[in-house]
Amino acid sequence: MSNNTQEVTRRLSAAEKCAWLRLIRSERVGPITFYKLLEQFGSVEAALTALPDLAKSGGAKRFRLCSKADAEAELEKIEAAGASLIARGEPDYPPLLAHIEDAPPVLFIKGHPHLLKKKAIGMVGTRNASINGHRIAASFAKGFGEAGFLVSSGMARGIDTSSHEGALATGTVAVLAGGVDIVYPKENQNLYEQICETGVVISEMPVGTVPQARHFPRRNRIISGAARGIVVIEAAKRSGSLITARMALEQNREVFAVPGSPLDPRAKGTNELIRQGAHLADSGEEIIQILNEQFMSPLTEPEPFEIKQQNKDQPNQVEITSAWSDVQKILNTSPVSVDEIIRRCHMSPAVVSWILLEIELAGRLERHPGNQVSIISDIEI
Repeated sequence: MSNNTQEVTRRLSAAEKCAWLRLIRSERVGPITFYKLLEQFGSVEAALTALPDLAKSGGAKRFRLCSKADAEAELEKIEAAGASLIARGEPDYPPLLAHIEDAPPVLFIKGHPHLLKKKAIGMVGTRNASINGHRIAASFAKGFGEAGFLVSSGMARGIDTSSHEGALATGTVAVLAGGVDIVYPKENQNLYEQICETGVVISEMPVGTVPQARHFPRRNRIISGAARGIVVIEAAKRSGSLITARMALEQNREVFAVPGSPLDPRAKGTNELIRQGAHLADSGEEIIQILNEQFMSPLTEPEPFEIKQQNKDQPNQVEITSAWSDVQKILNTSPVSVDEIIRRCHMSPAVVSWILLEIELAGRLERHPGNQVSIISDIEI
């Protein structure tokens, strides 16, 4: 994302939302690729037109472009589920989430989207929480809500559940790993209905999607990305909550950890976070004070991507052809920064970006945080 762009906050038309959905649903187009395509072509419609030829140039024998009919059918399912679609750049999109590198281009929402404009704090922790863990989560969440924060969590059993329950009266957001219409775990059906009534439920997954293990890290980046800080309450050494904490640090968010007994396995992860420099969180009031100070200063991150409506000049085909072999020599299975590729092959960013898009849409390239890329193992280019 460019440092020189400004956020566009306008509501997209129904036709534009359909086009956005088509692009993100097309084969091998993830969030980062979505924005790279917009940077390259200036509009979603132009990117959709270019996709098949890009994939073919990268060596793909076939490429599945999401059809208008398929996108319209999904939009009908969204409406039937009582949900709505918001795109990045629209007024209801969570403002801090729009700053992260791999922000979801579209989110699906049930409940009250205006709550997403509030300053948010994320709360995560173990599913197998202690009685004290439940009490701390509910108490902290209640205090955060009364202080004007929107409490964000993942609606899992344990700490997530207690965090949502503590903030029900003031508003809470449940970030789901499956579709916004799928309650998981089933025991939280009543909680889900309460959140839909007084809070908001969001997800980037299609409606009807049953959550799977690979979906949870993607969900966790939304919990941390939409908040200015993350509070971890009880987490074992290999807990998914520690992944959320790591993502929060990568996103320039504050991380708070509640200390626990060294004899309790559920405190191993939180105690380790404190040793590594996380804020020791023994008081909700202290967390509120720190975050309020943070909200007084802007995030030191690139501004959100600008949605432009004109096509950019495309790189010269002769330059692209001549640069292909140089780019191939630099790429390998270990991540390398795109800036390094540009420096080493002595080509313009536009040419390198074009070649990487071709390779990626052919299914041969993987993108990593920090604008890094690698060749997918066992694939030759």
